[in-house]
Amino acid sequence: MIKRFFPFLSWMATYNKALLRGDIAAGITVGIMLVPQGMAYAMIAGMPPIYGLYAALVPQLVYGLMGTSRQLAVGPVAMDSLLVATGVGALRLLNEEDYIAAVLFLTLLIGGLQLLMGIFRMGFFVNFLSKPVISGFTSAAAILISLGQLNHILGTNFAQSSRVHELVPNIIGSLGYIHWLTFGLGVGSIVLIFLLNKFNKKLPVPLLMVVLGILAVVIFGLETKGIHIVGNIPKGLPGFQAPEFQWDKLGQLMPIAITVALFGFMESVSIAKTVEEKHPEYELDADQELRALGLSNVLGSFFQSFSVSGSFSRTAVNDQAGAKTGMSLIFSTLIIAGVLLFLTPLFYNLPAVILGAIIIVSVMGLIDIQYPLALWKNRKDEFLLLAATFLMTLFIGLMEGILFGVLLSLMLVVYRISKPHMAVLGRIKGTNYFKNIDRFSGDVEVDADKLVIRFDAQLYFGNKDYFKKQLYRQMAKKGPVLKYIVLNAEPINYIDSSAAAMLERLILDFRQRGIHFMIAAAIGPTRDILYSSGIVDILGEENLFVQTFDAVDSCSEKKERSVMQKKITLQSKTKSL
Repeated sequence: MIKRFFPFLSWMATYNKALLRGDIAAGITVGIMLVPQGMAYAMIAGMPPIYGLYAALVPQLVYGLMGTSRQLAVGPVAMDSLLVATGVGALRLLNEEDYIAAVLFLTLLIGGLQLLMGIFRMGFFVNFLSKPVISGFTSAAAILISLGQLNHILGTNFAQSSRVHELVPNIIGSLGYIHWLTFGLGVGSIVLIFLLNKFNKKLPVPLLMVVLGILAVVIFGLETKGIHIVGNIPKGLPGFQAPEFQWDKLGQLMPIAITVALFGFMESVSIAKTVEEKHPEYELDADQELRALGLSNVLGSFFQSFSVSGSFSRTAVNDQAGAKTGMSLIFSTLIIAGVLLFLTPLFYNLPAVILGAIIIVSVMGLIDIQYPLALWKNRKDEFLLLAATFLMTLFIGLMEGILFGVLLSLMLVVYRISKPHMAVLGRIKGTNYFKNIDRFSGDVEVDADKLVIRFDAQLYFGNKDYFKKQLYRQMAKKGPVLKYIVLNAEPINYIDSSAAAMLERLILDFRQRGIHFMIAAAIGPTRDILYSSGIVDILGEENLFVQTFDAVDSCSEKKERSVMQKKITLQSKTKSL
């Protein structure tokens, strides 16, 4: 039981030198990646760059011990950073100190929500974020992040916004003030990052760009020529400091906290599941992942960290570099601690334009073109869902976009189950198989006096009228010769009280018309409902059948069923009670 809440106990008991070598190599690699990425993502969140290193410290340590994924690299990520900037930016705080305090309080809220959800085993909430919603939101957010970083590339200072129709005019209005040296350095950096990534994907390109940028400033005196640099970065580890509890802002921060908590968890679990497929030696626990992320954010907020979650790029590198356990994150934490203790003065001359270029190249890789094209060819409804989420996120706002996408996806589910597929079945010649007559038109036999139908969904208040309408439509096609109706109920896994009442009325109506109604292949839970709702009392047990062909054959030849046939056909927990 204790290993469930402290997964490190599982792998620590068998830890050896072979595992240690892989974890050290992976930890050093990820730690090196985190230095420039953390500083860059802090800028997206509207925080000083040093806070990106703080966010790579305590959260990594906590997740390394508490997480069930042994390769997931936790730390600052672009999407969470942008959501944080959007939520806290809406408060329009007057100074940097107030902004930082609000971000730390928001991080505490995010972690608290994730921790509570994990304690109450609510990991299933991630299922409400469908892939089209995630793809549309991520692509739109990547565009907004990239546009927002153009102030560093252009060397201008335009007003930021989370709405593209406001951001683009601001950018255009600043074009008359471009600092051409900054612009040239920015474009050159972006091109160089692309080329280096194509040349060798194993190169620590972000770190290499940071080193080149610092050398360029020092050698050519670029600061005196108008290139903006990061400047003084505090030295040393973050101290323990409780976030300032800002209860007056709770109502404004809670919606964004819920959004980041859910999205960050979804992002982390989807990445972790992808990696888990290659590692059968452990099993992912979604609820423990919530608890681990929640505790990482809660404790991180006491050490000046903003919100963290799983990173796709760093997780891939962590896995490829040989990470076998959570120790890799602990070694990565030691790298960050070493940087904070001894190396922060080296980043004084880091050009902000380099961090902007790193961010733009990083997030542009999140824009997925192939998936929407595949949806357009095969699933138009899901393509429209993706497009709507994408446009809402771009033009209305990040939080509104993802919430609207979730709402639309739920509406799409409701629409689908309110008008499910209903098939008319016929017997495949020479067999006892009954298949859709539209798919097997040349191979099926259909009796004029029999209607065999299959309803491919649960029966509930939202589709009962549709079921009734479609059934009467098929009856009308048969005409007055119709004597028997067989409902193949195998796909029906639930019948609510409204649908049960509808079925009772249908059975009585058919009886008045002289039509015999039978139900075949109902699964156990459905049979329980047929008995508990009283439908069987009206239908009669003799009209329940194990297979469709049993019901059809009984129309022409009445056979006494065996004891076992009766037991299988009529078995119900409700009846036995």
